[in-house]
Amino acid sequence: MGSEAETVSVEGIPFPAEITVGKGNPLSLLATGITDIEIHFLQIKYTAIGIYLHNTDGVLVKDHLQRWKGKSSADELLGDEAFFEALVSAPVEKLFRVVVIKEIKGSQYGVQLESSVRDRLVAADKYDDEEEETLEKVSEFFQAKYFKPGSVVTFHFPTTPGAAGISFATEGKDEAKMWVDNHNVAAMIQKWYLGGDSAVSPTTVRSLADRFAALLSSSA
Repeated sequence: MGSEAETVSVEGIPFPAEITVGKGNPLSLLATGITDIEIHFLQIKYTAIGIYLHNTDGVLVKDHLQRWKGKSSADELLGDEAFFEALVSAPVEKLFRVVVIKEIKGSQYGVQLESSVRDRLVAADKYDDEEEETLEKVSEFFQAKYFKPGSVVTFHFPTTPGAAGISFATEGKDEAKMWVDNHNVAAMIQKWYLGGDSAVSPTTVRSLADRFAALLSSSA
């Protein structure tokens, strides 16, 4: 998908330190994490996650996260829902790279995403016929996919808010793509990964808080 100068390893999976989509700006890897569950004291890891944002010259911090400058504690940011709301709404290009660790059915992933996004939309009173139709299409996109280890799901959010590109790539098959043009659904997909306490991956949110605590402190 783009340039790959160096990589960061997450559960043995390499994530490029930078990714460029098309002719766009380089996106920096600012956070990593996993999704997992614990069964009978056994941790089962399902996906590794890389969060990429356009943050050249600290544009995110300077233009969109001003009010948190000087808050050096990651714990402060973790407990501040408004911080993650600002991160989601910031009109900067974002990309989420999700790599499968343990095989699952695409339908399982699609249903989990659909259910979680719907719950967020309902809670925010933003769930109507258009959102329902869009979510059904997202779920259908994943329905027949097989998430074998190494498969990659990519969510790309352009600078202009209100849209999202979703792609699925797995060995031996052509990359599948779809476009989400519903603002509310696109925003809630972002919240699924960037939504603080309610996000699908606590380790990713902690990684974001650690990284931004350092960025906000150094730019104070």
